[in-house]
Amino acid sequence: MTHSKGIEIIRRGADEILVEEDLSRKLAKGKPLRVKAGFDPTAPDLHLGHTVVLNKMRQFQDLGHHVMFLIGDFTGMIGDPSGRNATRPPLTPEQIAENAETYKAQVFKVLDADKTEICFNSTWCNQLGASGMIRLAAKHTVARMLERDDFSKRFAEQRPISIHEFLYPLIQGYDSVAMKADVELGGTDQKFNLLVGRELQKHYGQEPQVILTMPLLVGLDGVNKMSKSLGNYVGIHDAPADMFGKLMSVSDELMWRYVELLSFESLATIAGWKREVEGGGNPRDVKVRFAQEIVARFHDRSAAARALEDFEALFRHGGVPDDLVEQLIDVPADGGSIAQVLKSSGVCSSTSEAFQMIEQGGVKVDGQKVSDKALKLAVGGPYVLQLGKRKFAKVTLRVSG
Repeated sequence: MTHSKGIEIIRRGADEILVEEDLSRKLAKGKPLRVKAGFDPTAPDLHLGHTVVLNKMRQFQDLGHHVMFLIGDFTGMIGDPSGRNATRPPLTPEQIAENAETYKAQVFKVLDADKTEICFNSTWCNQLGASGMIRLAAKHTVARMLERDDFSKRFAEQRPISIHEFLYPLIQGYDSVAMKADVELGGTDQKFNLLVGRELQKHYGQEPQVILTMPLLVGLDGVNKMSKSLGNYVGIHDAPADMFGKLMSVSDELMWRYVELLSFESLATIAGWKREVEGGGNPRDVKVRFAQEIVARFHDRSAAARALEDFEALFRHGGVPDDLVEQLIDVPADGGSIAQVLKSSGVCSSTSEAFQMIEQGGVKVDGQKVSDKALKLAVGGPYVLQLGKRKFAKVTLRVSG
């Protein structure tokens, strides 16, 4: 592959490359680059927002470079303050260890396991000690730290900034020193931290890393960054039907952003899709192609085909999936409250969510909308529960004990 073709692949979808001339010079040497991206194990599941960076890492792998997937088990105990207007609570060592294990299992759905080095920043950070941390802190100033947008806003509004939060960018930057990174990837919200790494490498006599930032993927709500805590995410471990249905729910406008950041189709193919829609084609057809591509990537082609069939049955024919597995739910002798049954079936994550969805008119039992939050379902069944347009469960209630 030509040098210019490699740059073209790396540039695709990137928000910014600092400095592209440095990247070109590093690539021209003909040696594999050490490419780093760090993920704090703050939650046990990865979602499509994470894969925007992971996909770019995979492209570097396919170009022959050495990819290092860094699990921030040390920085996770600090808590990344990026984009936050309040101090983020640190995780316990037990939470970090548990989440790190699930990350390792999930990341190879995108990266090539044989070509990926898994690193933990506790390896070198634990060795720094108090004196090493002080020496590291001496290489950056408070004035420079307050240039960071979220810090400057909090300082101006007299909201607390804990000293340990200043350590986060320093530790992330020191990771690049310890790993001798040639390139570091991250979301646009990580730009300040990535630049600190570049500066620290200069202090330690290393050639500064190239920074490549990727856009943040907006969640299904079309407003906020994709986040599990906001419930606007598509998890890479989601069931095929859920994954397909969520992607089909994306607005026509936001759809193109998802396609541009997540699809592996060529730019020429995507441009052809846009021309079709501009010429009067149905955006839904593009969503179907894209949703099938994503489901096939994280499951397989047959799962993607079945997800489409289920979707067609639901939305074109108003049917209920015919593969629902009947669940037995224990309830008191006088029946089960609708909220508790919804929670027990997994259709809702909590009774509070169930009450909220009933208020919004989003709950049906056997095709009938539920408006009474005090409704009790009699022992027996089966009942078909429906939440919104995509979530179903078939349940039979039996007397507990």
